[in-house]
Amino acid sequence: MDLQTLWFVIIAFLFISFFVLEGFDFGVGILLPFMSRDDRERRAVINTIGPFWDGNEMWLISAGGAMFAVFPKWYATLFSGFYLMLILMLVALIFRGVAFEFRSKHESPAWRNFWDWSIFGGSAIPALLWGIAIANFMRGVPIDSSMNATGGLLNLLNPYALLCGVTSLLIFSLHGAIFLALKTTAALKEKAMSLARKLWAPATLLCIIFMACTVTETDLYLRLGINPGTVPVFSVLALVSVIFMLQKNAAGWAFAMTTVAIAFSTITIFMGLYPRVLVSSLNPAWSLTIYNSSSSLYSLGIMSIVAMIFIPIIMIYQGWSYWVFRQRVTVDSELEY
Repeated sequence: MDLQTLWFVIIAFLFISFFVLEGFDFGVGILLPFMSRDDRERRAVINTIGPFWDGNEMWLISAGGAMFAVFPKWYATLFSGFYLMLILMLVALIFRGVAFEFRSKHESPAWRNFWDWSIFGGSAIPALLWGIAIANFMRGVPIDSSMNATGGLLNLLNPYALLCGVTSLLIFSLHGAIFLALKTTAALKEKAMSLARKLWAPATLLCIIFMACTVTETDLYLRLGINPGTVPVFSVLALVSVIFMLQKNAAGWAFAMTTVAIAFSTITIFMGLYPRVLVSSLNPAWSLTIYNSSSSLYSLGIMSIVAMIFIPIIMIYQGWSYWVFRQRVTVDSELEY
């Protein structure tokens, strides 16, 4: 394995971690206004992700930093071509972080309701936009021979990308509902399980439709060498199995299956792209790859040493935080947010 491929795998791992971990707290934020109108219960919902949400976002920061250092031309083309979308996503994430800190600073119901809906918007917008961005990675964007993205925002909002955006929104919502069932008790737990059962059918249906459209809109499955490919099949099977776990009230197993579905879907995308990182819809020869967009081998070598040291430390620390805050949250708990 050469260093470019090693870093492609590392960045794939960072995105898998981000989508799995940030996916459930996006889902919790999306479901927040629909879980309860009682302020005490809403605070309990927010506190299920209170110790985790900022740590989960760290995986996105790590992925962005790795792209900047290791594949600078990928980073530059991505941020120029997806500029408005990424700025909107960044503003939503900033507003979401502010909302977590500000909502309980005032007793006014209107004040808290405003910040609750800010958490909803700050979760739903990135969940939608990440799906749109990933679909365009696979389908292709107008990239010329100089590695410049020439399309605008409307080019990114094509039907295939919008389908992927809505699918990711529903998958993350399902993931979040199951997480809430794991972290709450009594009425909140029952409400979360009920929402999870309602979300399963549309999320699974759209996922299957999106996979079918991927056959005609991209070359993803052909590059896997198997059509439709074993990895995406495992992803769908895991998602289908969720309803059986929910019917048995086995929230832990259901959460494990949505985790597998999200992880395997992301693996499928990176496997189908390799060695490309951004597909050119103008000319396949103009696509960005891990070779024509990478830094020098010396830089890759230094970054590899850094990654091998710090990624395990981050994983250990975050695993420790999940263990420390593993208890369920109740409305009678001491609530921070």
